[in-house]
Amino acid sequence: MDAKKLAAESAVEYVEDGMTVGLGTGSTASWAIKALGEKVKAGLHIQAVASSVASEDLAKQYGIQLTDFSELSRIDVTIDGADEVDAQCNLIKGGGGALLREKIIAYNSSQFIVVVDESKLVRTLGKFPLPVEIVPFAAELTLKQLKNLGCETSIRQKDGKNFVTDNGNLIADCFFNQIEVPELLNNSILLIPGVVESGLFLHPKVHRVIVGYADGTLHLLKGDKKK
Repeated sequence: MDAKKLAAESAVEYVEDGMTVGLGTGSTASWAIKALGEKVKAGLHIQAVASSVASEDLAKQYGIQLTDFSELSRIDVTIDGADEVDAQCNLIKGGGGALLREKIIAYNSSQFIVVVDESKLVRTLGKFPLPVEIVPFAAELTLKQLKNLGCETSIRQKDGKNFVTDNGNLIADCFFNQIEVPELLNNSILLIPGVVESGLFLHPKVHRVIVGYADGTLHLLKGDKKK
């Protein structure tokens, strides 16, 4: 069985009738959306908000009711993937380019459940380039300030053009190699004018991490088991 699929389907077991669910973005989150769709078809009643146009479209395809953010009183649980998870359960996210919306939804969720396969586990963050969402205006100046933090940077490309987020911004991929103190780096990045948000998701807001393995087993890296 696909390890990402296994982890995603396990996370969906935390979703209960009547909940408002945050939908992440990316390949692992897609498995969770599909699994939720099957539960909805079987009678589960939920409403959802999505972190990207792609996830919104997939949710509609699977019959998941979407609601407007203005009508929300709470988000009970959000399920999303990650590009790296360190030993303290800090994350790098944003490989799919939806980090800003993902972080807004995760921050406002009672439970933020992260699902990954074992390949995403690292001792120290940084091998995966850290995505930073920046405004297009004077992007070159923002890149220079990011480089001053000790990384190589490049504007993400797609189909030979600058990749543009659902918010109309750019993604600067920052190659640090090792991020020893994620909290400090995150604060330094957010102080740069032109930066919208970083792809560092810090452990206090990560409530559960479910890891799927190629042999079909699951490991709960953080959080309580479902009662």
